[in-house]
Amino acid sequence: MKMLEKVEEFNMDKVIDKFEELTKDAERVQRETLRRILEDNASAEYLQNLGLHGRTDPESFKAHVPLVTHKELEPYIIRIIDGDASSILTGKPITTVSLSSGTTQGKPKYLPWNDELFETSVHMNQTSFAFRNREFPIKNGKALSFIYSSKQFKTKGGLTAGTSTTNLFRHEKYKCTMKALQSQCCSPDEVIFGPDFHQSLYCHLLCGLIFREEVQLVSSTFAHSIVHAFRTFEQVWEELCTDIREGVLTGKITVPSIRTAMSKLLKPNPELANLIEKKCMGLNNWYGLIPELFPNIKYIHGIMTGSMEPYVKKLKHYARELPLVTADYGASEGCIAANVNPKLPPELATYAVLPHLGYFEFIPLSELEQTNCGPNFHRVDPHTVGLTEVKVGEEYEIVTTNPAGLYRYRLGDVFKVMGFHNSTPELKFVRRSSLLLTINIDKNTENDLQLAVEAAAKLVAAENLEVVDYTSHVDSSTEPGHYVIFWEMNGEASEELLGECCNCLDKSFVDAGYISSRKTSCIGPLELRVVRSGTFQKILEHFLGLGAAASQYKTPRCVAASHSKVLQILSEDVVRSYLSSAFN
Repeated sequence: MKMLEKVEEFNMDKVIDKFEELTKDAERVQRETLRRILEDNASAEYLQNLGLHGRTDPESFKAHVPLVTHKELEPYIIRIIDGDASSILTGKPITTVSLSSGTTQGKPKYLPWNDELFETSVHMNQTSFAFRNREFPIKNGKALSFIYSSKQFKTKGGLTAGTSTTNLFRHEKYKCTMKALQSQCCSPDEVIFGPDFHQSLYCHLLCGLIFREEVQLVSSTFAHSIVHAFRTFEQVWEELCTDIREGVLTGKITVPSIRTAMSKLLKPNPELANLIEKKCMGLNNWYGLIPELFPNIKYIHGIMTGSMEPYVKKLKHYARELPLVTADYGASEGCIAANVNPKLPPELATYAVLPHLGYFEFIPLSELEQTNCGPNFHRVDPHTVGLTEVKVGEEYEIVTTNPAGLYRYRLGDVFKVMGFHNSTPELKFVRRSSLLLTINIDKNTENDLQLAVEAAAKLVAAENLEVVDYTSHVDSSTEPGHYVIFWEMNGEASEELLGECCNCLDKSFVDAGYISSRKTSCIGPLELRVVRSGTFQKILEHFLGLGAAASQYKTPRCVAASHSKVLQILSEDVVRSYLSSAFN
């Protein structure tokens, strides 16, 4: 009843009405948003040095402020984290910084974070929740939320630092503003804020089983975390049943705060343990596991687009017919767009830009390709169009200006405009703009890699096997260089089948530059390296050890030579290797 009262206080209808009002005149809202950001930060050294002199109109802003990536802003951010409290990027001093996951570049990026960014997170979550709960209403239920908060720490200059999700979860206003947007979490705070990811995951699962009749929602930040959780369940379900049957937590959970909190929830319940045991033993290859465990669940929620797409197939396997609802589009740099069409499946999901969260520009992808301007090319800024000027069917790279000191910042994400909600565009994520794999004149993106892996994975699927996870590497130690694809599988495949998979991977890269380079031997045969079970778990643990939050983790899809530790983990765990003969 307590949760229902919170939802009613939240007033979903008013939130939807506000969204409709904002999106009816998105251009005006955008100009007002830019004006507010620039007025609040007019004293910032960065803007002063660019000669903006207090002007807040979009025309002056674009004329004086260049497009940038993190590389250009990094010197200013370093000064901030080292303790320079002057107005560097913002009018008010930055007291908190966020860390990106670090899986893309090999190391976390530091980004300024403030209360204004917290408020934008609240606004976006309120909006998407209102639309989602209208379609899938939850009443008096609980959520099994696989969320984890890593530790915050102090920078050299005394600033509080943590991942963006950690800064959000630990914000003093988080509980009173955010918990109204979801069912009451099954897990106590001690589990969410626990120092050991594996112990927290185990207890999340245990809490979900204890409250199985009340669970109406399974969620996490990313689809990967949900899939990982239920893969873990496959391994530990018998131990979980023992805990429930005896009412005693396994000795593997050693964190005192977690043990104390769980002891308040865990009571002997042989009937429940027997029921779960019967459910698990009756499943065929764990198909439909989630609705079997949680009979009153309404849907599954988390980010399922972009780098999370490879996990959707496995999530559907666990979910059976349950709706999969992808979460919103945001980044460590700030929030951008909400999923206001929650009934669309992940592969068709779109995001409606909230015009008051930041100032947004779009670089036409056609212009980037014609001028050969990659994401790191800044000698001549490519032309941008405004939020309401984009065209349906066209692809764009998105640029954001946020309240925390990022101005005309290129996020590196490419979207296709699918339509408009009133006057704000609805975007479909296409890919990251940066190239993952390139040796000669070849240009292959994360999406190209995913399509190649999906094509080859169909061959092993015919043998009831699956690719658990994958990544890639450009091996320049050979002459000519060649692509290396690392696969972890859930079982043993024959030499012949894996050889076919290797050839299929090679042939599935359809980029003209790659094909011609392979035919002329400017790029060598693709190599498939199969790694032993648990390898990608080691990579996850490596990034957690560097301070990444499990909630934010994304498997790196390309491992550069500079990522020596990740490359070492992969190389040491290779059990079989194959060279393509596709272009012989």
